[in-house]
Amino acid sequence: MKRIILSVLAFSMLAATSLQGQAAPINMPAQPQGNYAQVDWKKPAHRYDERRVEKRVIIKKQKVVKRHDWKRGQRYGEWRRHQPVRDYHRYGLKRPGHGQEWIRVGNDYLLVGIASGIIAGMIVAR
Repeated sequence: MKRIILSVLAFSMLAATSLQGQAAPINMPAQPQGNYAQVDWKKPAHRYDERRVEKRVIIKKQKVVKRHDWKRGQRYGEWRRHQPVRDYHRYGLKRPGHGQEWIRVGNDYLLVGIASGIIAGMIVAR
């Protein structure tokens, strides 16, 4: 009799622990909760008539490059708008004299006097 009671008690303890491992926790919901709504990506959000859709064509304007005829001794008043070329050897330019600097205008290089803006030399792109 003692054996039967002990075996029933051991069996009930084993059964209780195995059932607890398979049971779902009480505080966990059956489905995941979130702030997101379910979205069906196959259906459009709104309907529209495809015949009424207009095509928009974007035309980019090309920058028009003005061709200048630079002359030695000509005054170039807008020379301050351009940054001076510091690495003049890279572009095959000679070293500027005292009070002069190379500037790049489009594809042209101008040697301009700092005080007056008078063109002392130029390299025109072809």
